[in-house]
Amino acid sequence: MAFCSSCGTDLPIAVRFCSTCGKPVGSDDIATLEFATAAITREPRTANSTPSRPPSSSGFSLNEGRFLPGRLLAGRYRIIALLGKGGMGEVYRADDLTLGQPVALKFLPEEATRDESLLERFRNEVRIARRVSHPNVCRVYDVGEVDGHSFFTMEYVDGEDLASLLRRIGRLPQDKATDIARQLCAGLAAAHAKGVLHRDLKPANIMLDGRGQVVMTDFGLAGLTDQIKGADVRSGTPAYMAPEQLAGKEVTAQSDIYALGLVLYEIFTGKRAFTAETLAELIRSGTQTTPSRPSSVVKDLDPAVERVILRCLEPEPARRPASALSVAAALPGGDPLAAALAAGETPSPQMVAAAGETAGLKPRIALICFAALLLGLAAGVYLSIRNSAIEQLGLDQAPEVLRQKARDVIGSFGYTERPVDSAMDFDYDTDFVNYAEKNDKPHPNWNQIFANQPPVLYFSYRQSPQYLVASDFHDLLLTPGVVQKNDPPTTLSGMINLALDPRGRLLYFQAIPPEKDSESATSKVVDWNPVFTAAGLDLSKFQPAPPIWNSLASSDTRAAWTGLWPGNSRPLRVEAAAYHARPVFFALVGEWTQPPRMKPPEASVSKKIVTVAGVLLLISMMAFGVFLARLNHRRGRGDRAGAFRLACFMFAVEMVLWLCRSHLVPGVETFGLFVIAVSTALFISGLTWILYLALEPYVRRYWPQSIISWSRLVSGQLRDPLVGRDILFGVMLGTTWLLIFKITHIVLLRHGSPPSLLQTDYLLGVRWTLSAWVFQVPTSILAALEFFFLLLGLKISLRRDWLAAIVFVAIFTALKTSGSAYPAIELPAEILVYAIAVLIVVRFGLIPLACAIFTVDLLVNVPFAADFSAWYANSAIFVLLSVVALAAWGFYHSLGGAPLWNPDAHERLKV
Repeated sequence: MAFCSSCGTDLPIAVRFCSTCGKPVGSDDIATLEFATAAITREPRTANSTPSRPPSSSGFSLNEGRFLPGRLLAGRYRIIALLGKGGMGEVYRADDLTLGQPVALKFLPEEATRDESLLERFRNEVRIARRVSHPNVCRVYDVGEVDGHSFFTMEYVDGEDLASLLRRIGRLPQDKATDIARQLCAGLAAAHAKGVLHRDLKPANIMLDGRGQVVMTDFGLAGLTDQIKGADVRSGTPAYMAPEQLAGKEVTAQSDIYALGLVLYEIFTGKRAFTAETLAELIRSGTQTTPSRPSSVVKDLDPAVERVILRCLEPEPARRPASALSVAAALPGGDPLAAALAAGETPSPQMVAAAGETAGLKPRIALICFAALLLGLAAGVYLSIRNSAIEQLGLDQAPEVLRQKARDVIGSFGYTERPVDSAMDFDYDTDFVNYAEKNDKPHPNWNQIFANQPPVLYFSYRQSPQYLVASDFHDLLLTPGVVQKNDPPTTLSGMINLALDPRGRLLYFQAIPPEKDSESATSKVVDWNPVFTAAGLDLSKFQPAPPIWNSLASSDTRAAWTGLWPGNSRPLRVEAAAYHARPVFFALVGEWTQPPRMKPPEASVSKKIVTVAGVLLLISMMAFGVFLARLNHRRGRGDRAGAFRLACFMFAVEMVLWLCRSHLVPGVETFGLFVIAVSTALFISGLTWILYLALEPYVRRYWPQSIISWSRLVSGQLRDPLVGRDILFGVMLGTTWLLIFKITHIVLLRHGSPPSLLQTDYLLGVRWTLSAWVFQVPTSILAALEFFFLLLGLKISLRRDWLAAIVFVAIFTALKTSGSAYPAIELPAEILVYAIAVLIVVRFGLIPLACAIFTVDLLVNVPFAADFSAWYANSAIFVLLSVVALAAWGFYHSLGGAPLWNPDAHERLKV
């Protein structure tokens, strides 16, 4: 059975023109079948037929419909014109007088108002249509009733349907057809995302508005995926039904994909895919024949279009594209991310990873980037040596030599017992540096300060009659078991702490005497000359003074002297104590020396408020992160596989870091440290998992292009050309940051700022160098995620990319320069650094940002040596080569297998 879509007259299925109104009968005029409900009894009309009743709400002419123009309905809607009528009702254009905008009103046929099942289907159409909100889907507003006639209001589309357009002009130009196809895919994907199947997708139900935008209409047969059963499966327009739907087997999203393929066939070729005289022929065509190839109709059709159309028209649903987004991605120039975003969907991690470029960099560009990177590294190393405090200190003695000198000093004081355990470290006297920067006018002479006493860098050594097992955490990654000069506390008899300057001169000494003496000892006169000699001081140049500094070591003799530091006029106070004539305490005290065991000055009220607010903010952020992670996990929106891989990676790095940094001992204490290490690694990896699962779905929803290479990396595609490119760019941009920092520091040096106090871990040997290197891996990832998610939050909340970038740069610049002594110098540099960070994120994404942070944080703290034979040069060389190796990895894989040298091109040049 067929009827005219213009006037509603019943038609034989094979006619070409309507016998009532004379309009052509298109492919869309084959009747919309209603197998699930009883058919509506309709009286055939002729052009000259006269209504049995005067025009009213129940009697109307064919041209005007049941409501005349100007009629006011429900006190709100003024009828403008009849837009169309068919077997499923009438559609009017009207003005909504309340809101002052045009709307469309759809009324059921009069006979249907007496059928409760059809009324329920009518209401169901509204319920289903309101589930979908998308620019390419006609919006449905509300239902109503007037004079016993049920209707609903929907968006008025000022345009024409695709069926009439195709009848007028034939096929569409390929570019326009592709654009329409993408919009169709976006609207259909939005419906499918809500579990809604259209079931009646055809050109007559696709409108083009005045701007050429596609709007899908008529969800009268739409249904929820899990609610379409029985005979209702076969509801729809036979000419646009999938074979399984015509056979009454099932209707799924793939059935809509089949209908989409039929529509695409028409808009690209201007022809129907199948021609059939009867319904039986139509069923047989869909299951037993294949349509003519679109390229046989349109010779210059893009092969990609033909492939996707034929895939949509596969008889077997499983062989059709998985989704409408897959169809959009397969179209020429298809971008699956853009298609997903256009459909209002959050692209899956797999879709994000599959998007974007697959080809590598051009060899010429890759070579230029790699060469620029190497030149930047060379310049950065040169500037680092010029700025380095380590170079000015003249470190001639390796830590092993200083450790032996420390043991010699201890032995010379009468402590000859062999220790069970020992530890060593380097550290800076930052109190002295700050004091000199503040008090030496007009500017400190840093060359002289670093070359003379008091020393800026000192070597600390401690030994114990028991294993040294630290109990506190000393870094943000909560690495347990890292022995410090005061952890474990120096409370056990026989424990000795000692500090030497880089030339091996004594700065500090403390030895805990026995808790119980074996026998009473008579008091002896203490000879302080060996202690002063070990410190490189002349006792005769100091004047006795009352002692004011107390040690943890018990003593029976205390003494103090005042004088000057050798080689300058800075005041020096020497404090000492002895027990049974053996030194137990010795310290060189300057005006800047702070008592570390005394209660620090009480913080101001404002500082307390800031601290409490910071703690509360951290707790609330963690709680909110847990809430978002749980929500995303329950809804299946998070990248659980990616979050798990990242968490496992963080766990592994934490454990490697513990092995490198922890002071491991051959005792049961190591097992306790192992348990704590596993606990903290689980905590850090768990926090990473929560953070990633909480925020990553929003990145995919609002900014998926920025994590394409990251998604590939997390999925294990380490050799992907895009991953290689982003690693190369990240190292190059990190080197740019290094140059900015070093140039800025040269300017600061000229204004009195001290040379760079570089990381001392690189002075302690291979194990500590490796630990410093590994430490940068998780901190760089976490910092990159922090920057990235903050910028995303600003982007979403402010809704202006440029405004989000400005606020981001302002926040971090303010944090970095607050309290700076040289804001005029540091402010422009920090603005430039964070502007580059924004550029990295916006243009390249997460991987370059993480690699840039890793590169600059690693290189900016390394004590490079001008003399490669220096004992600490190997650590700097290892770090430098590791950065070059990372860049080389990115360079090699960014080529995507392309050769660096094209012999054919070379031969052509020779010719």
